[in-house]
Amino acid sequence: MGRTNPTYRDQLATIEEDWSPYRRTLRRRNKSRFDQLFVYARDHADAAGNLNHSDPLAPVWMAIALEQERRIAELESRVESFADA
Repeated sequence: MGRTNPTYRDQLATIEEDWSPYRRTLRRRNKSRFDQLFVYARDHADAAGNLNHSDPLAPVWMAIALEQERRIAELESRVESFADA
């Protein structure tokens, strides 16, 4: 019987564990921001699993970029609504 490949969610858990020493040394005010980056990655895990990229970190960076782009667009919209008022 052959070995199965780990799911993307399994790979993501491993990546998060690999980064735990880095997280541990962050200042308290940055730990929640760091954790949020992995929330973004988990939120996009279905798309990342379908991609099946050879580098499991590539979809993490894309998920973070997408979520940050979404947040920027939200903030720009809010600024525009204040400017129009």
